[in-house]
Amino acid sequence: MTTTEATRLPAFLHDRVGGMPRPFWVLWAGTLINRLGTMVEPFLGLYLTETRGLTLGQAGLVLSLLGLGSVFAQIIGGALADRIGRRATLVLAMTLNAAGLLALGYAQGLPAIMASALLLGLVLDMFRPASAAMVADLISPAERPRAFGLLFWAINLGFAVAMVLGGTLARAGYLWLFWADAITCLVFGVLIWRAVPETRARRPRAEREPGGFLDVLRDPVMVGYTLVTLAYTFVLMQAFTTLPLAMRADGLSAQAYGLAVAVNGVLIVLLQPVVNGWLTRRDHSRVIVTGLLVVGAGTALYTAASALWAYAAAVAVWTLGEIAVAAVGQAVVADLAPEHLRGRYSALWGVAWSGGFLLAPLGGTRLLEVGAPVLWLTCAAICAVAAAGLLALAPAIRRAHLRALHGS
Repeated sequence: MTTTEATRLPAFLHDRVGGMPRPFWVLWAGTLINRLGTMVEPFLGLYLTETRGLTLGQAGLVLSLLGLGSVFAQIIGGALADRIGRRATLVLAMTLNAAGLLALGYAQGLPAIMASALLLGLVLDMFRPASAAMVADLISPAERPRAFGLLFWAINLGFAVAMVLGGTLARAGYLWLFWADAITCLVFGVLIWRAVPETRARRPRAEREPGGFLDVLRDPVMVGYTLVTLAYTFVLMQAFTTLPLAMRADGLSAQAYGLAVAVNGVLIVLLQPVVNGWLTRRDHSRVIVTGLLVVGAGTALYTAASALWAYAAAVAVWTLGEIAVAAVGQAVVADLAPEHLRGRYSALWGVAWSGGFLLAPLGGTRLLEVGAPVLWLTCAAICAVAAAGLLALAPAIRRAHLRALHGS
C-alpha cells in the first residue's frame, strides 16, 4: 500500500464514522446488540402455530394485537422521552421489553397469549422516540443524517445476523428465542444506564416550554410528512406480507422468497455505509423524492416477475430507494421538531411506521385477491403520490433544515 493509499483510508473512514461523541457510540452499540437478539418477531407466527397450537386465524389475531400495541408504544415513548428524559425512557423500555418477552414466551392458552402480546406491544417500540431524540440532542444538525444512517446500518446488520441465529436457536426450542431477545434488551438498558448521561436539556420548571401531542398535530408540515411516511411504509411492508404470497402463486417456494428478500439486507449492509455520506450532502427533499420513486419502480417490476432472479432484481431496485429514504428520513423529523418536543415528533413519525405495518397486510391482501398486477401497480402509484406530496412540503422542509443549521 502506498503512502497516498494509506492516508486515504482513514479519511474514507472518518467521513463515515468519525467525529461522533462517545454516548452516540454507546447508543449505536446497544442498538446493534439489541437487534442481534431480535428473534421473536420474525419467528412468532411459527412459534404460535407449531408450539402453542394456534390456528392461522388465532395467530393472526395475536400478531395484530402486537402491532396495535406498538402504535401506542410510540406515543407513550415519545411523551416519556420529553417528560422524564431520553435515558430513563430507554432504560425503562428495555426493562419492560425483557419482561414482556418472557411473559409471552411462557404464556399458555389463547387468552393469556393475547394479553401478553398486547402488553408486549405496548412497550415494544417505546424506546424508538427516545433513541431518535437522543441522537438529535447529541449530534449537530449537519451531522444528524450521518448518525441516523449509522444506526440504520447497525439495525440491518444486527437483524440479518439475528435471522440466522434465530433459525439455529429455534431448532433447540423456541423459548431460547425469547430469552435471547430479553437478555439483549437488558444489556442495551444497562449500557445506556451506565454509560450515557441524560441528553435532554435540564431547565427549571418555570422555564420549561409547555407542549404536547396537540402541538405536533398542529404542525402541518410534520403531519404531511407523517402521511408521506405512512404511504411509503405501506408499500415497503408488502415485501414482508404479500410478496411471499405472490411468489407462492407463481410456484416459488418459501426458500426462494427468503433468497429474494435476502438481497435487501445484503445490499443495505454493503452499500449504505458507502453512499450515505454522499446522499446526506444532497437536498433532503430531493433525496427522499428520488427514493420514493425508485421504491415505486422496483415494486412495479414485480408485475413482470415470475422467476426467482426477476423477483430478486426487483428487490434490489427498491432497496436502492429504501437506502436513499433512510439516509435523511429521520433527520427531517429532527429538523422539524422543537427541542422540547423531539420525543413526541419522533413518536408521530414512528406511528406512521407502526400504522403502515398494520395496514400493509390488510390492504395488500385485498389488492392481491384482485390480482398481483393490481397490487404492485397500486403500490407504485402510492409511491408516486407520496413523492408529489413530499415535493409540496419541500420548501418548508428546506427552511426547517436551514433554521436547525443556524440555531434559530
